[in-house]
Amino acid sequence: MTLNITEAIKKIKRGTVEIICEDELIKKLSLKRPLRIKLGVDPTAPDIHLGHTVLLNKLKTFQELGHQIVFLIGDFTARIGDPSGRSETRQMMSEQQILENAKTYQNQVFKILDRSKTEVVYNSHWLYPLGLEGFLQLASKYTVARMLERDDFEKRYENDIPIALVEFMYPLLQGYDSVATKADIELGGNDQKFNLLVGRELQRDYGQEPQVVITMPLLEGTDGVRKMSKSYGNFISLDDSPKDMFGKVMSVSDGLMMKYFELLTERDMEEVRKMHPRDAKASLAEELTAKYHGAGAAANARSEFDSVFSNKNVPADIENFVVDTPEIGLVDLLVSSGLATSKKEAARLIEQGGVRVAGEKVTENKKIVVEGEMIIQAGNRKFKKVSKK
Repeated sequence: MTLNITEAIKKIKRGTVEIICEDELIKKLSLKRPLRIKLGVDPTAPDIHLGHTVLLNKLKTFQELGHQIVFLIGDFTARIGDPSGRSETRQMMSEQQILENAKTYQNQVFKILDRSKTEVVYNSHWLYPLGLEGFLQLASKYTVARMLERDDFEKRYENDIPIALVEFMYPLLQGYDSVATKADIELGGNDQKFNLLVGRELQRDYGQEPQVVITMPLLEGTDGVRKMSKSYGNFISLDDSPKDMFGKVMSVSDGLMMKYFELLTERDMEEVRKMHPRDAKASLAEELTAKYHGAGAAANARSEFDSVFSNKNVPADIENFVVDTPEIGLVDLLVSSGLATSKKEAARLIEQGGVRVAGEKVTENKKIVVEGEMIIQAGNRKFKKVSKK
């Protein structure tokens, strides 16, 4: 893609929180060479969700502009865990867990990025060889006072919540990654700003031109409140089935939908604002589902969604669940059948009127008598066909 710098800046700035510094970005874009655009991820979980793709989509923009993507897998730093936004020290992961997750990450990121134009690197390749002397030299670059300027460290210190010394090393190791990869630009979530700025400073210390920092917003999950995360259960995974992905996007609030359009698509926002909210959301759900599963699967998911929720029909392919006893508490039934992940979630669904037994809404945790086959519905998208042995 050939664009002048003004047009390129417009595409790059879409959805960003901050660019440090924009003048430097313009100067770098004027260079007669592809820039090295770095994104580091720690494979701390096996799945990538739509929240992660906010940054991947921005990488794709740079890739389309002709620049070199450096996709950095933090197999070394994942052992520590990024303290950004954390109120407690993370548990250290095993090397086997990290490497297994890293394989999954690579399979999923290339649903967005062009594999042939992406350099994949592992930070263990230069962090292990640093050795004790190198680590001590790196640790000398920053003071404890500087580290405590970081918001999450400051809050934990003030509230007498332990901070492990190894956590102070994390921003320095991430910053050294930028030195090792000679990054021109580094992307990160807006909670990563401190780490990204450390990279700028370390590059200066090592005689390199400091990287431009671009921060992106964190994407709220399907609950519309907290950032998308597997631990919160509000995530939309790239490996979700087409039906589940479509349905989850349709459950996003109208207000949050506009943010999804801006960060997850390239659609003209003025055109989106002219659409009826429900039409816009269905269009968003179909576009995202098509992106990760293909147009045919997306069209089928939309057709089934319309059949089930617009026409109040029941899906044709409901899984069977067999109970051992003719009577079972509704909370226990929801959890054991997989319609809820915990008793707490099951109780909340019942209280909010989100559970139907044989088509009837149930708002209390009562005993369910299983006679023949009965359909249990939890929320808008989950169904199970229940029968007894």
